[in-house]
Amino acid sequence: MARLAGSNGEKTAGLIRAESLRLIARHGYDAVSMRQIADAVGVQASALYKYFPNKQQLLVTLLKEHMDELFAALDEEALDDLEAEEALEAFARFHVRHHINRADAVFISYMELRALETENFKAVEALRRAYEARLKAILLRGQSAGVFAFEEAHVVAMAILSMLTGVNTWYRSGGRLSQARIEDIYAQMVLRSAGVEKDEKGMRAAE
Repeated sequence: MARLAGSNGEKTAGLIRAESLRLIARHGYDAVSMRQIADAVGVQASALYKYFPNKQQLLVTLLKEHMDELFAALDEEALDDLEAEEALEAFARFHVRHHINRADAVFISYMELRALETENFKAVEALRRAYEARLKAILLRGQSAGVFAFEEAHVVAMAILSMLTGVNTWYRSGGRLSQARIEDIYAQMVLRSAGVEKDEKGMRAAE
């Protein structure tokens, strides 16, 4: 690959993150070296350290960037403006829609947490807990209103997130089901997890 001498620094940093994401998702954090990443980007290994002082910082950046993008996209959904049942359905649709084409980022976010050093783990885990709290808030709001029926909001929230994120383990583009149809199915399952029985005619139309 041609060297990127003189290329824009921001562009190079973006390429480093993109190639790191791809390589770590394919081979695992421990198996990927900074030299491999540099070769994939097309820069000298020494140049890589100008952007990221070590591989650990690179991993932290990838994980935090994934969570930052997730929160920014979730905020655009304005779920607090919806009634609890609509908010839960919208959350389910959002989570599937946002994650379904980010398989590498999702894989790393779950499988490479173990590679983080203690303080870095705490920082990333705090972001994950904050996202979980957004879902729990919807569940508790609906429970308080008598819309949802369950015993433990934490357990239900963890089950819902596990189910929704699981779409990345099997989804492949170009398959029999459209993304909109997949959203419909998952949204209905999530509502049932909260004790709401609703046919698809009564649900929000997938965007």
